[in-house]
Amino acid sequence: MNHEDPVLLHTEGRVRHIILNRPRALNALNHAMVARVAEALADAELDDSVTAVLITGAGERGLCAGGDIRSIYEDARAGGSTSMDFWRDEYRLNAGIARFPKPYVAIMDGIVMGGGVGVSAHGDIRVVTERSRIAMPETGIGFVPDIGGTYLLAAAPGELGTHLALTADAVGAGDALLCGLADHFVPSQRLAELTAALAGCDTAVGIEETVRRHAAPAPDGELAAHREWIDSCYRADSVEEIVDRLDSIGVPAAKQAAETILTKSPTALKVTLSALRRARGLGTLEAVLDQEYRTSCTAFTGPDLVEGVRAQIIDKDRNPQWSPATLAEVTEADVARFFAPLGDRELGLAAVPGTAA
Repeated sequence: MNHEDPVLLHTEGRVRHIILNRPRALNALNHAMVARVAEALADAELDDSVTAVLITGAGERGLCAGGDIRSIYEDARAGGSTSMDFWRDEYRLNAGIARFPKPYVAIMDGIVMGGGVGVSAHGDIRVVTERSRIAMPETGIGFVPDIGGTYLLAAAPGELGTHLALTADAVGAGDALLCGLADHFVPSQRLAELTAALAGCDTAVGIEETVRRHAAPAPDGELAAHREWIDSCYRADSVEEIVDRLDSIGVPAAKQAAETILTKSPTALKVTLSALRRARGLGTLEAVLDQEYRTSCTAFTGPDLVEGVRAQIIDKDRNPQWSPATLAEVTEADVARFFAPLGDRELGLAAVPGTAA
């Protein structure tokens, strides 16, 4: 095992370990890493000696902060297409994780954002700790939640997913459990013990029981106490009406949410709300990933993704100049363009049942 590799693989007992290994970049995913994880899953599925897969992140800061945003920024500025190739394989991997026939255990410790959610929250045993911070931050960089994020957020109770998608807020362990983004809380000091115990499991049932044995009650989250105004405000049919409701309901936290939303890309906000509403009717993860591929490819060619990454990641002036600059300027036709079929460039996951990761 070469410890310089961006994805490390080894086996302990009957558990195949996948370690995302770019700690200086907070384990941000690039195309080579996606291909390596997909290959590792294919091998593990066919290996009868492997009972389960365990995915973790190297370093102390988190599992994965998302895709390699700098590379996507440079590609978009240059008018390239490698990012769209990356997303094609990344979304296929997300679908493959959801379909993986053996227990897929994800340790969602520390920062887990964007693509990091994609390689964890579609698994069937998802573990959070007191250090977990989970988010889909795309609207803040002029993008739209992807990697199956609109599928996950659309399935959250009430309008919690809409709140998280539009504000791009991060949540801790308790709220991740409430929103259906995780299954178990395990204190970080027990992770080493859990990993060692999993190595001795011979069956899928044993894997699940071992995780449950190491789990504990999660710390209280914050969202449950705000469900009333979240559900009331975010069930509105437009972003403008959502913001108006948040601003006028008389709850300080709601007013803060309105102010936060108004700092995001107006186009990304409207497309995100439409994507979430549409996702609820699509039914399957594969169909939602197909939709997300359309929105991602369209966002890639627009002005807000480059400007958002510049403001948040490159120059860090935190002052993006969105185009259009206001919600009122984003038309229904502007939004509809993001959902238009791509012809022979379609991802096509929903049309190919059982597609391999």
